[in-house]
Amino acid sequence: MEYWPVGLIILFALLFAGVPIAFALTGVGLFGVVAIIGWMPALSLLSSTFFDNSREYTLSVLPLFLMMGNFVVQSGVAEELYKSAYAWLRHRKGGLAMATIVACGAFASVCGSSLATAATMTRISLPSMRRFGYPDHLATASIAAGGTLGILIPPSVILVFYGIITQQDIGKLFLAGIIPGILGVIGYAIAVKLSLVFSKEDLPVEEKLPLGARIGALKGVAGALLLFVFVMGGIYFGVFTPTESAGMGAGGAFLLTVLQGKLSWRMSIQVLYDTMKTTALMFFILFGALTFTNYVNMSGMTSDIQNFISYFGDSRWSMLLVILVIYLLLGCVLEGLSMIMLTVPVFYPIVSAAGIDLIWFGIFVVVVTEISFITPPVGMNAFVLRSVVKDVSLGTIFCGLVPFVAMDVVRVALLMLWPGLVLILI
Repeated sequence: MEYWPVGLIILFALLFAGVPIAFALTGVGLFGVVAIIGWMPALSLLSSTFFDNSREYTLSVLPLFLMMGNFVVQSGVAEELYKSAYAWLRHRKGGLAMATIVACGAFASVCGSSLATAATMTRISLPSMRRFGYPDHLATASIAAGGTLGILIPPSVILVFYGIITQQDIGKLFLAGIIPGILGVIGYAIAVKLSLVFSKEDLPVEEKLPLGARIGALKGVAGALLLFVFVMGGIYFGVFTPTESAGMGAGGAFLLTVLQGKLSWRMSIQVLYDTMKTTALMFFILFGALTFTNYVNMSGMTSDIQNFISYFGDSRWSMLLVILVIYLLLGCVLEGLSMIMLTVPVFYPIVSAAGIDLIWFGIFVVVVTEISFITPPVGMNAFVLRSVVKDVSLGTIFCGLVPFVAMDVVRVALLMLWPGLVLILI
């Protein structure tokens, strides 16, 4: 008897009912395994999944990078990044929106959170864009789209999760995400231009600054840039492991906050509290996903889905296109983290058996998941903006996001056509 269709239906029902993803994955995984092997073996497997994985040295990378991101958010570097980007782009039509996207990409590289990036940049860049007459659909869409870069540009919590579930090198995943992240920034800048062409907006521009003034504008972000280069450079050249780089990054972010004059006892306690709370939440989600993975492996779900995909052809292209369609459909009803935790345990054995590089597939999955952050009806980044900017409707935000979603589709196509864009740095 095949149990997995029932388990999958129950899992979706729990998610749609608002049950937290950690409890939904753990519950379905546990009771699914119970139905297959019985109570005592299932409980023993559950306890070993939680206990053994909680002792994994690799997992220490998660709270350290979270602490790094929390210190960066508190340091006020986001505003400096925005000012520096605008100094270089102020003479271009749509320069404020482009500066927002560049600042989002740079902030994401030391923050690692899409929602934090979107929320922070909304408060910093939206007032400026409104003051210069930017339409709400373009202003909000550029922030929401730029925020999605937080789950791809390293350090990325999603890539850490993917690496642990698939047992891939987290450092290589971080390096593999750099070029696709840069492509995302370029693509979104093109989307700004497309939006201006289609809407026929005549936005004001400012005089181009001299080269010396533009270089001088980078002074305020030198610390953040050095932190990113230090962390990623250390991984690339093998100076330290991803876990050690996380510790270095957290220490560097602390020092950056001190140098910015933003450190206080209250802020330090808040950073530690936020880091502990988020770490506990993330660990429960991760262990729930690993429990669900046990159920997937025992239930025959992987082989059945592989047979289903084979109906559309045996080539890698057909497999990836079917997986892409599944992700795009799931992105309409699930938020990004839930989608990753639900699908990766199912798809990665299929992809690995087909000879597809799992590092490449991780970046492919994350880029596709980025789309779910800006597409209705879930679109978490759009909802974040809506919660901060209450006088702009969700419809306006989603309409403005159309050219950005189109550029994401182009980026996915480029990664499929030229896998070297992902793998060249590793």
